[in-house]
Amino acid sequence: MGHALCVCSRGTVIIDNKRYLFIQKLGEGGFSYVDLVEGLHDGHFYALKRILCHEQQDREEAQQEADMHRLFNHPNILRLVAYCLRERGAKHEAWLLLPFFKRGTLWNEIERLKDKGNFLTEDQILWLLLGICRGLEAIHAKGYAHRDLKPTNILLGDEGQPVLMDLGSMNQACINVEGSRQALTLQSLGCVLYAMMFGEGPYDMVFQKGDSVALAVQNQLSIPQSPRHSSALRQLLASMMTVDPHQRPHIPLLLSQLEALQPPAPGQHTTQI
Repeated sequence: MGHALCVCSRGTVIIDNKRYLFIQKLGEGGFSYVDLVEGLHDGHFYALKRILCHEQQDREEAQQEADMHRLFNHPNILRLVAYCLRERGAKHEAWLLLPFFKRGTLWNEIERLKDKGNFLTEDQILWLLLGICRGLEAIHAKGYAHRDLKPTNILLGDEGQPVLMDLGSMNQACINVEGSRQALTLQSLGCVLYAMMFGEGPYDMVFQKGDSVALAVQNQLSIPQSPRHSSALRQLLASMMTVDPHQRPHIPLLLSQLEALQPPAPGQHTTQI
């Protein structure tokens, strides 16, 4: 399944017996490219990720990334629409067809607001963090951990719901998520929370000044005071960023705390972004 592919014309391809029209390039990095395509069978837009595979290991890693997507059927985890491997002489391209999110990433939203002198509200932050944690909970339940959690790897759906992407970062092996790996995930999640609260990463200035980030993370993070944030939210951030990894809350505890902090049901529509 997913291996039926042909290039039908300069601007269209067929994947799994469905024709897609190339619209524009969305981005590129390393050995991968992402294009915007339109499904001519349904009129929907998709993101086509093309991975250049120079060796057998590259093909195996691309296959593993596709397999990671297929493991999950969760509203907060990016789903895979189709996968195929295309031969180009002695080389191959792995193609992953993914849903297109017109709102972009969480970082795009943070920057849009920051450009206008605004920030996410606390209700929005709590709602987003809850969705991110639910996605992480589903990943951990399968015995994996997301190893590259950051605002640029969190997409926003039409209703503003967070969707975790870059599942290729989990493609090495099943791991014990109850140990140090989950502690690192929580610290990364804390960095995402910090960015939502303050519009920048907690160690951005350290990096820009040329100082050691590795050294900075060994000291307790100083959280700026802001009237936008409650003491409960600040305490939540502090618990995730504590230096001792054994003192960081695990996802189930974090989920219960976040559910308790959610606004009352009648006002929940205000949390969407």
